[in-house]
Amino acid sequence: MTRTQAELIETLAKHVGTTPLTEGEVESCLALAAAAAHQTGDRTSAPLAVFLAGMAAAHGESRINVLDEMRSRIE
Repeated sequence: MTRTQAELIETLAKHVGTTPLTEGEVESCLALAAAAAHQTGDRTSAPLAVFLAGMAAAHGESRINVLDEMRSRIE
């Protein structure tokens, strides 16, 4: 059985005790990942940058603001 992206995100969010990502947050995550990969020329930079954004957002800041701010630092 294949999970859709929304099902996967909902399952993982529930597992860690948070709300699933909004459509805007998904877009911001993907934009951050793309910026990190393109700026460094290394695809492995993408998940690392998004992980760090997640760590920052866990401190109570707006998730989408953290993602967008980190992307602006890369670009």
